[in-house]
Amino acid sequence: MQGTVDGFSYGLVTPLVAYLMACLGGALGLRCTTRSMLVGNSWRPGWLALGAAAIGSGIWTMHFIAMMGFKVEQSPIHYDMATTFASLGVAIVMVGIGIFIVGYKGTTGAPLMTGGAITGLGIASMHYLGMAGMRLNGKLEYNTLTVAASVVIAVVAATTALWAAGQVRGFLWSVGASLVMGLAVSGMHYTGMAALKVHLHGTAAPTAGDSPASLLAPLMIGPLAFLLLAAVVVMFDPLMVMGKPVWTSAENKPGVPARELVTHPPARRPSFRTPRPLGHHDRTPQKR
Repeated sequence: MQGTVDGFSYGLVTPLVAYLMACLGGALGLRCTTRSMLVGNSWRPGWLALGAAAIGSGIWTMHFIAMMGFKVEQSPIHYDMATTFASLGVAIVMVGIGIFIVGYKGTTGAPLMTGGAITGLGIASMHYLGMAGMRLNGKLEYNTLTVAASVVIAVVAATTALWAAGQVRGFLWSVGASLVMGLAVSGMHYTGMAALKVHLHGTAAPTAGDSPASLLAPLMIGPLAFLLLAAVVVMFDPLMVMGKPVWTSAENKPGVPARELVTHPPARRPSFRTPRPLGHHDRTPQKR
């Protein structure tokens, strides 16, 4: 028997809040990525790791909030704790690999394509691993073409967001990039949910796992506290908020071309005029 799936049981509340959480994680993570391009090698891994953790926490929290509005009318839904938290680790690790590639190799050409693809695949892997953690009296089945479309959406939007973050521009530029990142996560999520069909078992057997309410506290408190801490770091770092490099030592910043950051006064053009012969009226009278 096919179950009746409702992905919007709370109306537009869960999609909007989930999108805002994805944008928050994306904004913090992308600003950290931009900041890493303006510092030396000693600080760069820390900023990139912070960015990966922020994006991973944001998309994981987004997924959980969106799943709060997901219901199968004929069967209660439970979650396996280990699989659910494993999806967080997968998100942070795969997003981190993509961000590190972009942070060290640049946001053009093959590094951007590779980093964007890995980041998008990390978003998709988090989603489907989190779905694998669901426990209900039935079996999940996906449409292959729709699943492929959800992965393409994640990869394209994540690549676009990483490209925008690598432009080393102001805060508003990264806000736009975070909106794209939130669109990548939300679009991938609901496209993947559109590919889902639930086939229920004939018997009403009890389902294992924890209920969504029992997972709410650890899911929300931990990632939200981390995102709040990352937001404080962003707020108290004017360089990261404004997206401006350190002008005095730009030549020593790997990854930021010094010729683009250090301005030099224009050189004077040499004069090639031939000297005028000294005429009768140009002679200076000598004192006697």
